Amino acid sequence: MNYNLIREKEHEEDLKRISILRYIDDDFMSICFDGFIEGAELLLNTILDRSDLSVISVNTQVHISSFDNRSIWLDVLAVDKDRRLYNIEIQRSDAGANFKRARYHSSALDSKYLLKGMDFSELPETFVIFITENDVVGEDEPIYFVERVFVKTGRLFGDGEHIIYVNAAQKDDTTELGRLMHDFFCMNPNDMFNEVLAEKARYYKEDEEGVKTMCKVLEDMRNEVREKAMAKGREEGREEGLILAYLQNEISQSAVMRILNITNDEFDDLVVYYNQ
Repeated sequence: MNYNLIREKEHEEDLKRISILRYIDDDFMSICFDGFIEGAELLLNTILDRSDLSVISVNTQVHISSFDNRSIWLDVLAVDKDRRLYNIEIQRSDAGANFKRARYHSSALDSKYLLKGMDFSELPETFVIFITENDVVGEDEPIYFVERVFVKTGRLFGDGEHIIYVNAAQKDDTTELGRLMHDFFCMNPNDMFNEVLAEKARYYKEDEEGVKTMCKVLEDMRNEVREKAMAKGREEGREEGLILAYLQNEISQSAVMRILNITNDEFDDLVVYYNQ
C-alpha cells in the first residue's frame, strides 16, 4: 500500500472540501468562531436585533461533563460583558434541533455556571440559540423567541432563560438577519454581505497558513472518525454505530455523511429510524 499516494489523495480531497465549506456546516463554524469575538458580536447583535452587545470571550466545542447524567458539547459558547451566556448551535438536521434538546442545553448551562455556595439569584442570564437549516418550528417565520410566561396573563416569568430558533431557510436580503443567513450558506467569501464573516472565511479558504490549519484539523477529524467508526462498527454495525455516535454527540453530521456517502435527506431518515 502506497501511503504517500493515499495522503496526497486525502490532501486533494481536503482542499476540495475546504472550498465548499460554509458557516452552516458545524465543523467550519467551530473552527472559524473559536476566539472570533467580532464574529460573535455580529451574530448575536443581528439575531437579538441589538447594536450594543459586547462579547468578552467566545469558544467552540465546549464540553459540559456530568458524572451521573449525559454530557454535551456546545458548538459555540460566548460570554458578554454583563456575564450573560450565549450557546449557539448549528443544526442541519431537524432531529438535532429537538425542543427538549434546547431545554437540556439550557439546564446544562445553569448547572455548570452556578457554583457551590452561590445564591440562585446569581444564575447568569442564558440564551440557547439554534440556527437550523430548515424551519423546524413550522410557522414560516425567520426567527422564533421562546419564553416562559404566566399562562393566564401572558406576563413573562422572567427567570433569565431564553431559547431562540433561527430559521436559516429564510434568506431575505432586505433584512440584516436574512443577509446573515445568506452568508451562512456561501461557499465563496466574495459572495457574502458581511465583510467580517467573509474575511474570516477567506483566511481559512485562501490564506496559506489558514488552509494549512484547516487541513490539519480535517486530518485530525478523519483519524478520530476512523477510530470511532471502527469501534462503533465492531459493536453495533457500521451504519447504526455511526448514527448512534452522532446522537450521542461523539461525531458530527458531516462526518457520518462522508463515511456513509449519503445525502442530507438520507441522513435525516437514518436519524429518525435509529432514534425511535
